[in-house]
Amino acid sequence: MNAVLPGALFRIPPLLLAALAGALGVLGFEPFGLYPVLIAMLALLLVLWRRANNRRHAAAIGLVFGLGYFLAGVSWVYVSLHDFGAMPALLAAVLTLVFCCILAAYSAAIGYVYFALGPRSFIATLVVVPALWTLADWVRGWLFTGFPWLALGYSQVPASPLAGYLPVVGVYGVTLATALTAALLVTLWSSRRMIADADSIKTVTQRSTRARWLSLCILFALWLGGYALLHVEWTTPTGTPVSVSLLQGNIPQDIKWQPDRIAPTLAAYHDLVVASRARLIVMPETALPLFLHEVPADYLAALAAHSRSNGGDVLIGVPETSSTNEYYNSVLSLGTAPTQTYRKSHLVPFGEFIPLKFLFGWFFDVVNIPLLDFARGDANQQPLEVAGQRVAVNICYEDVFGAEIIRQLPQATLLVNVSNVAWFGRSVAPRQHLQISQTRALETGRYMLRATNTGMTAIIDQRGRVVKLAPEFTTDSVNGEVQGYAGATPFVRLGNLPIILFSLLLALAGGWLAIRGTSKLRDLPTR
Repeated sequence: MNAVLPGALFRIPPLLLAALAGALGVLGFEPFGLYPVLIAMLALLLVLWRRANNRRHAAAIGLVFGLGYFLAGVSWVYVSLHDFGAMPALLAAVLTLVFCCILAAYSAAIGYVYFALGPRSFIATLVVVPALWTLADWVRGWLFTGFPWLALGYSQVPASPLAGYLPVVGVYGVTLATALTAALLVTLWSSRRMIADADSIKTVTQRSTRARWLSLCILFALWLGGYALLHVEWTTPTGTPVSVSLLQGNIPQDIKWQPDRIAPTLAAYHDLVVASRARLIVMPETALPLFLHEVPADYLAALAAHSRSNGGDVLIGVPETSSTNEYYNSVLSLGTAPTQTYRKSHLVPFGEFIPLKFLFGWFFDVVNIPLLDFARGDANQQPLEVAGQRVAVNICYEDVFGAEIIRQLPQATLLVNVSNVAWFGRSVAPRQHLQISQTRALETGRYMLRATNTGMTAIIDQRGRVVKLAPEFTTDSVNGEVQGYAGATPFVRLGNLPIILFSLLLALAGGWLAIRGTSKLRDLPTR
């Protein structure tokens, strides 16, 4: 076992070490971007599982790893509940902890199953665990409306060679590749030691050598394949480049909805719009802190007239009401093209609506979140035809769901995300969200334009690279020319279905083989 980990680590209790590994794993994501660290921490988790005393111990190790991971990675939930939602500090802390415990249950379940199958099994390590982690990230992405934040695959964007798989199998496919990499590293180190139980030392040594060489070949092929795919052009340019301005008003969240701040906010965005000469101008989510019918008509007319003078359109984030008195989180286009509207369809639970109101109606009484009960827009809205482009609009949290973004593809030539992540203060959330947007650009082979209230406002190219970025918490605009793209990546055509079916097959077949012990390479040392 000393071949696997430095001896000093043995002096740390396994549960504490697992919690530290989970917290350090967050360094693999932005704003740190140290993706090898996450892979190393996953490998450490596998080693801890293999050293567990029993199934419950393995589950506990997985649970505390998940707690460290999510408490370090999504602690900004507390900021939104307490700092801006006016929830009492203790209640906000408890709810954040409960939320992270629920998320950590996935890694606890994986640890339990892994130990039950036999952590010395080559098949359980290399096949079952990566498949289960992929399925867990996917289930977490839709169950209870979904929270796929910190799915392993996001950590590899955009620098890792594994990001090359995104246009083919999406972020969950990269989750599989990331978890498999960690498992291969564990196998490589573990198979250096010889054990002897029922077989002779010679036989075990031969098995160990075969396991090591097979693992090395798979690892090499996996990363070389990703690197090669990074250089494939999945989509092709269409039309001429279009000039864009992405506006960042930097309106503090704690004063945004105050009546005496409405006029200054309208004036700030008016000035940013009229200063632009771009054909496509994009304002952030709920940039105008009024319902659409409350915005002065001459204000909207001035924005439309300026856009027409540029030969293009402006996209405005503004809440609106319907004829049935429902209200929507919307994006409205004004300018040369006919007026069009996109309404947000994937809402944030407890942020934009209250699920199971008969159980959670009390939430209204302890938070101070404006427009808490939005209605859902149509799930199958079409791209907006503006500024000579077909623009797939998504609002804030929606771009976390890659399978939903591709509903507007391949028709769309550009992706636009409008967000207001001021709810999360000066946390890591805006940088994490930017990385998610980079993932969507890579998956679809299209530019992603992000207009946010306080950051990260950015132009992202079709390869997931940030071309231009506005500093956080500044009033600014990001200006540039972007190219529309046509065509469909394999992920746009097929979505998550292939990788989920493949992972399910791997989990079932690998589990069956591990239980029956039919793998010839089943004995891996645990100590």
